[in-house]
Amino acid sequence: MDIKTLEELDLSTLTRKSYGDDQLLEQNVAEIIARVRTEGDSALYDLTEKYDGVDLHSLGLRVREEEITQAYSLVDEKFIEAIRLAKENIAAFHEKQKRNSWLDPKEDGSILGQLLLPLKRVGVYVPGGTAAYPSSVLMNAVPAVVAGVEEIVMVTPPSKDGTLLPEVLVAAAEAGVTEIYKVGGAQAIAALAFGTGEIASVDKITGPGNIFVTLAKKQVFGTVDIDMLAGPSEILILADDSARAEELAADLLSQAEHDPLASAILVSPDRQLLEKTVAEVERQLQELPRQGIARASWENYGAAILVKDLVEGMDLANEVAPEHFELVVREPYNWLGRVKNAGAVFLGRFSPEPVGDYFAGPNHVLPTGGTARFYSPLNVDTFMKKVSVISYSEKALQRDGKHIAHLARKEGLEAHARAVEVRKLW
Repeated sequence: MDIKTLEELDLSTLTRKSYGDDQLLEQNVAEIIARVRTEGDSALYDLTEKYDGVDLHSLGLRVREEEITQAYSLVDEKFIEAIRLAKENIAAFHEKQKRNSWLDPKEDGSILGQLLLPLKRVGVYVPGGTAAYPSSVLMNAVPAVVAGVEEIVMVTPPSKDGTLLPEVLVAAAEAGVTEIYKVGGAQAIAALAFGTGEIASVDKITGPGNIFVTLAKKQVFGTVDIDMLAGPSEILILADDSARAEELAADLLSQAEHDPLASAILVSPDRQLLEKTVAEVERQLQELPRQGIARASWENYGAAILVKDLVEGMDLANEVAPEHFELVVREPYNWLGRVKNAGAVFLGRFSPEPVGDYFAGPNHVLPTGGTARFYSPLNVDTFMKKVSVISYSEKALQRDGKHIAHLARKEGLEAHARAVEVRKLW
């Protein structure tokens, strides 16, 4: 890979990636959604056999309690310990995000306020396919539990034998998931949004998936709420000459191995560091089990970018708005105040991205494709709704009524004005 300067670089090739003929994909997804709405469970069974190669008629869509019990017997104690510790950290972090309902009494006797209420039923999508993600189960379900959601429904594609990986089932049980279904893809999103015979509809859908899942979430938005439209994973590292090439390479590849469309970008004012890291990436690629995926990502969407100084590098990072942003510099806290757009920031060489993916506590469901400019990570508020409270006193309405009526008439809404004036307070 060649080292490039900003002048030589086309940033659009590294971010906001195209999925090809999106219009055709949108149409395919719309057809799947329409079929699930019309045929219900029958469509889920047929589409699961078509896309996943699994006939679930004899096994059923819903995971049974005995399957979860068996899953515990199939995982080792070290995994259970790690999952429980991660859950504790995630719960503790998200507990700090909770806010209370509030009421604000006024001297005139009126009361204004806001109720913060948890959603009743949410759906969590957990990817399958090239890798299993018990960590995604925790990151989606634990904040929902902290928020007070009563019903947490998980959907995920089954393996070829019609089962789910025991690690995913154990994570779901530990996280507080209340229902689990063996269905993935756009059909799973449609089932959550509109309901089928076996799966009741939800209020909101969270969790990342492939392009079919993302487009399905986009299409059902409005019928239900969604968290965000997540794309392939991203990492951007800003490093100075204090960084170590071996560590930077490992961090870049930690995201490249996710997906051939993932992007891994290294930015530095130190050309020698960039050259060493590029060579180190090539060396480490040879040792990765997912070498093919990581290599495709690195060769198509990776970059080593030379900037004149860290200020220019920070400006570039804010323009890219990466999902994961590592600041591997001598004094990372000195630069934290300059961060404007990022899903999550990792400070210093002892904060590699996987610390956030699995264990530290902040959520790993993060905005991608530049949407960190306006989206936030998954959080407790994702699973809450706000209800305004208005209790006007007679004194307050007597004081404000004529102004309300005047504004209503200016908008041509006479009945609005009369609804105030009928109380004959002035």
